[in-house]
Amino acid sequence: MDGDEHGIVKLTSKEGDTFDVPIEVARLSNLVVTTLGDDTNDDTNTEDVIEIPIPNVRTQVLAKVIEYCTHFHQEPKVTNITTPLKSNRIEEIVQEWYAEFVDVEQMMLFELVTAANFMDIKQLLDLTCLAVSVLIKGKSAEEIRRIFNISNNFSGEEDELHSSNTTEVTASTGKS
Repeated sequence: MDGDEHGIVKLTSKEGDTFDVPIEVARLSNLVVTTLGDDTNDDTNTEDVIEIPIPNVRTQVLAKVIEYCTHFHQEPKVTNITTPLKSNRIEEIVQEWYAEFVDVEQMMLFELVTAANFMDIKQLLDLTCLAVSVLIKGKSAEEIRRIFNISNNFSGEEDELHSSNTTEVTASTGKS
């Protein structure tokens, strides 16, 4: 597959910025694999550059996704993420580089989850979801609502009713 080793794919962000990415790196994304289809056979002219729009991903996020894919392509040895999580600290679950990679602002982390899902990059989706789960582990419902910007649609009376129903179910089943 010599054509794969030297080809370039242009990934275009939501804002129209393009990134030249080696095909073997871009192929970590199943979206790219599906889009390329059979276009990268051995007899394909490697001078041709294939452009793939990534309309749901901002430039800054796409650059970060490409950084991840490049690193993963060079050093794919990432620790398997198992549940239940053995720690509340991501550094104790995955290697240092991956822990530092997801040590970003909350909005960027959420955009990375969305980009990994849209581009169908399982390893990145697993890592970013791990980071989100560590972020919310041990938090109250109110704290989680704040993190995800979810409004509490219960009125005061409904909230009390919901709380009392939860308490009754817990008491009757012995489960929390």
